[in-house]
Amino acid sequence: MISEETKELVDRGIMLPLMEEFYTIQGEGYHKGTAAYFIRIGGCDVGCHWCDVKESWDAEVHPPTHIGQIVENATKYSKTIVITGGEPLTWDMTELTGSLKKQGCDIHIETSGAYDLTGTWDWICLSPKKIKLPKPEIYPQAHELKVIVFNKHDLKFAEEQAAKVSEDCILYLQPEWSNREKMIPLIVDYVMKNPKWKVSLQTHKYLNIP
Repeated sequence: MISEETKELVDRGIMLPLMEEFYTIQGEGYHKGTAAYFIRIGGCDVGCHWCDVKESWDAEVHPPTHIGQIVENATKYSKTIVITGGEPLTWDMTELTGSLKKQGCDIHIETSGAYDLTGTWDWICLSPKKIKLPKPEIYPQAHELKVIVFNKHDLKFAEEQAAKVSEDCILYLQPEWSNREKMIPLIVDYVMKNPKWKVSLQTHKYLNIP
């Protein structure tokens, strides 16, 4: 059990349930191939059955960590920071992103958009999920829409989501990793017929890096 004082600091975003942090290569979407420092925040109740980081769901098993320590660790390695989860917008990102900005960082988020958008972001990757849809206000702010394709119906869902983002938002279809052999041919065919979309692959898994 954490103390009431710690809980208050977490609620304010001064401390956050840190699952892991690591320096690697961004494997997905627009910034694939870019060296970046990843900060993975615990806590998510969206509950995708195919999630490959289910250990991130329970925030209580991840230690509340002061954002000063998180920022210090991150900026030793990179000025390109990716905040992911879990679902990072479960928590108030204002203090963390403000501190990173003071250090001159370029800050990206990967989010389902299911919670209020807090924080200051240079790049928003919106990856919507059917079971808990994004808040309406995040759609026009997304730089990148990344829809995970587990079955054919997800292509219909992708079009529904694409209709809500801005014209400048880059559209990606990404095969769910465990079902990629079936979905890649489907996605390739769809993108060739609908070239407003691009294919995103989890290249970090092919590279065998985090």
